[in-house]
Amino acid sequence: MARIAGVDIPDKKRGLISLTYIFGIGRSAAQTILKKAEISVDKKVSEWTDSEISAVRNIIGTDYKVEGQLKSEVQLSIKRLMDIGCYRGVRHRKGLPVRGQRTKNNTRTRKGKRKTVPNKKKATK
Repeated sequence: MARIAGVDIPDKKRGLISLTYIFGIGRSAAQTILKKAEISVDKKVSEWTDSEISAVRNIIGTDYKVEGQLKSEVQLSIKRLMDIGCYRGVRHRKGLPVRGQRTKNNTRTRKGKRKTVPNKKKATK
């Protein structure tokens, strides 16, 4: 297995797909990286030479924010929103959807497991 940016990328897959296992690199970024490194998109990672692997490593190291660095930047952005108290920050703080989805029926992923509220007792006369 090739290790790039602290992630073991799968050998048996094409380079384009394998690079997407790195947080912060999607399909289009992977395609750009392979084009810069002059590696065929269809070539599997197991067929890459050591020089090709090091070329990909260098390109990712210099041009892209990936893994820990990117995750910490995202967390800082969310914290900033929460600190200034804007609408998006409040939604993050409450654990509700941030991007305008309705919450009456769905959003179980964001809200968590249902919390049952007991019925009110009927007043006796």
